Parts: sequence; C-alpha cells; structure tokens
Amino acid sequence: MLCGLLLGLMTPAAWGQTATSPPAGTLQLPPAHKPAAAAAPKAPQAAPITPVQQVGKSPPVLQPHGPTHAQKPPAGAAQKTTPTKPTTSAPVVTPPPTEAAKPPEMPDKGANSGLPLPRFAALRSDEVNLRAGPGTRYPIDWVYKRRDLPVEIEREFEVWRLVKDPDGVKGWVHQATLTGRRSFIVAGGEATLRRNPADTASAVAVLKPGVIGHIRSCDAGAEWCQVQAGDYRGYLKRSQFWGSLPGEAITN
Repeated sequence: MLCGLLLGLMTPAAWGQTATSPPAGTLQLPPAHKPAAAAAPKAPQAAPITPVQQVGKSPPVLQPHGPTHAQKPPAGAAQKTTPTKPTTSAPVVTPPPTEAAKPPEMPDKGANSGLPLPRFAALRSDEVNLRAGPGTRYPIDWVYKRRDLPVEIEREFEVWRLVKDPDGVKGWVHQATLTGRRSFIVAGGEATLRRNPADTASAVAVLKPGVIGHIRSCDAGAEWCQVQAGDYRGYLKRSQFWGSLPGEAITN
C-alpha cells in the first residue's frame, strides 16, 4: 500500500521529467547546429533596352586591287603573227592599212558596228594585248592586266578597235576583248561615294585613285551618276571618275 500511495502522489509532469532526463553522471551534448538557410539567389538584371551605338564610325576605304596601267610585254616574248602557208618564194610583206585603203566612215559612227564614235567600253579579261596596228601581224606594245578597265573607242577597222586608256595610251585591240558593260576608274584624288546625289549626303565609302567600278545609270546632263564599287552602291560625281562622255546618258 505504501508503494501505491507514493505512485499516486507523483504528477504527470514528474513522470515526463523522469522519463526524459538522462541518468546522473551522463555527459550531455548540445543540440546539433543547424546551418542557416542559404540566401536566395538574386534575379538577373534585364538587358538594357537601348542598344549600344558606335559613334563617329568612318566609312570603309576601297583600294585598287589590280594594276590599272598598261604594262610592257616581257622581253623576248613571242609575237603572234598571221599564219601563212609555207612557200619557197620570197615572203610577201603586207603593208599596213592606209587611210585611203580603209572603208569610209561616218564622222560619228563606226563603219563596222554602226555604233557612235567615240564611245566607251571595258576590257573583258585580265590580259588584253594592245597592238601597234589593226592586226596580229603588228607588235604588242602594251599588255593590260585589269579586267573592267574602261577604254574609249575612237576608230574601227574590221574587227579591230583603236582605243585610248585612262592614261592617254592608244593602240588597237580585238573587239572580242571588249565588253559593252560600262565601268569607271577613279581619277585624280580620293572620291567619296555618297548615299544620295548631294555633297551633304552621308558617305557610303571612300574610293582611292585607281579603284574601278561599274556605272549603273547616269541621266543626260546630270552631275551625279549611280555607281557600284565592290559591294558598295551610291552616287559619284562625273568629275571624279573617267569613263563617261560629258553629259552622256547611261543605262546598264
């Protein structure tokens, strides 16, 4: 009975304390340290709405990418001659054509093509021979190594054309070495290719002397022509290039 009385006097709190408390002399460890929660990553900032602009960007500069002047043929180079049949007699030398032997020409048109004279054309390939006369029996005075170089046709004789290059050199070339596609070469100093036909228009590119391009169109009597040099298109003054007659209308 005494034991039951003692058990009845104990409170539930005492029961819990007795049940959870460690025995005397037992080493108690501190509660395990819980790591602090990692800080949430910040959201990335949005990209700027206004794009970065380059200020003061200069227009591209185009340099000539090939020789534009006539070159002398290599020393000792074989000259093409008109083939002849072998004969035992003395060779017959054909005299060069004279003014009297040439067919009559109209002063403003070619007798063989019927096209206006003078007129401009361009070299078809990167190697064109300029001869002293209208025929393969004439020696080669100069060799051109620049396709699309403009030349001015002054006279015609059968399939041969008397041409003048930008440096004023004259000679005869075969008509097969020419093309009617119109081109130009920058003469004098630098030329600025502009977006519109006005000195105040923005610059598209700067063309160095000797740069060759194509003429797209020129209005009759217009000061500006629409041209293309490389990948750049724009307007160029007639006074800044060679390859057009004064006030000529051109449509390619």
